Amino acid sequence: MVAIPDTGEDVDRMSAPFTQRPTRIVVDLEAIAGNLRSIQAHVGVPVMPIVKANAYGHGLVQVARHLQAVGADRMGVAFVEEGVALRRAGVSVPILVMGGIFGHQVGQFLAHDLDITVSSLSKLRQVEATAEAAGRRAAIHLKIDTGMERIGVHGYSAGPFIEAAVRSRWCEVRGVYSHLACADDPDSPMTALQLERFLEACAHFDRLGAPMPLRHLANSGGVLHFPDTHLDMVRPGILLYGVLPDPASRPTVAVRPALSLVSQVVYFKIVRAGAPVGYGATWTAPRDTRLVTVPIGYGDGWPRALSSRGQVLVRGRRHPLVGRVCMDQFMVDIGEDSAFNEDEVVLVGEQDGGSITVEEVARTAGTIPYEILVQLNERIPREYRGAIQVSPDPPARD
Repeated sequence: MVAIPDTGEDVDRMSAPFTQRPTRIVVDLEAIAGNLRSIQAHVGVPVMPIVKANAYGHGLVQVARHLQAVGADRMGVAFVEEGVALRRAGVSVPILVMGGIFGHQVGQFLAHDLDITVSSLSKLRQVEATAEAAGRRAAIHLKIDTGMERIGVHGYSAGPFIEAAVRSRWCEVRGVYSHLACADDPDSPMTALQLERFLEACAHFDRLGAPMPLRHLANSGGVLHFPDTHLDMVRPGILLYGVLPDPASRPTVAVRPALSLVSQVVYFKIVRAGAPVGYGATWTAPRDTRLVTVPIGYGDGWPRALSSRGQVLVRGRRHPLVGRVCMDQFMVDIGEDSAFNEDEVVLVGEQDGGSITVEEVARTAGTIPYEILVQLNERIPREYRGAIQVSPDPPARD
């Protein structure tokens, strides 16, 4: 058994977070703030930044705190747990939880002052019962299904649902919304149909003589391509982080990527012609060549689909991944170029005039940019640049 010296310095070192991994995500918070300003100028209506799924891989708490510091006056998340995490981190602006709810969760919404998505008459009754028992009104947004067939009351049968919500003693209707299914494609006719259905449903408020709540419909695709969907508020997600949602999307708003993914060479070797490389021996060196190993893999969320297909930047030049992406590492063929241990490797971002975008990685992996971003997990340390100073220990909200 190895004895561990009992010194305060050693104890502190052992208990501190271990952050020396060379693979890291670098998040430019000022880029996110600049993207928010660009979107605000483009749409001319209030903007609800969407920070669900760990702020699309950028870091839920850090991004939300920064957005609040630069003037965002509301935010959207998917689950109540995300909303509670933000409240406990000191984020005080209104937060809409957009996912479906279960009755036993309603008390947590009320305790943490979170806006609730109510997607059916039965859900409305559950919220009312909990709010009445707690003696406080619930803030709600009504979800109308205009074509996604996910959650929400169909627009053509929304009248009784809207009337019940408007008449409720225990609910304050702050918003009414739907979600666009095809807005990433500027040529899709589906968006116009969804807008028509949504406005027909919203007309019930006028028929009831009730004030119109905030109508929100536009996601990132809607922001980019369909100004008629901007209505009273927009909800940009991936666009906020400087990434276009789809290859068909048009860059009508000036945004810049906020995330870079970098690592370092951990090993260098010369491989002879004919030598197989990696699991399954799926790639064979066609000539004597030089390989480097990079310490990141599918265990971090880097897609295995990039095996022998993806590329990285080393010293500003593109080089191909060869063999299968492993759980924790992959190999790169640098040919006759040189590289040394600890040389920087860029998976997403810029280096010496070269660049690799999230959109490119997604195309190569046969998926969408959303998936590339959100599957980058917490095993990868995140480093923030351009941050506004906030208290490291905000007051807890329980």
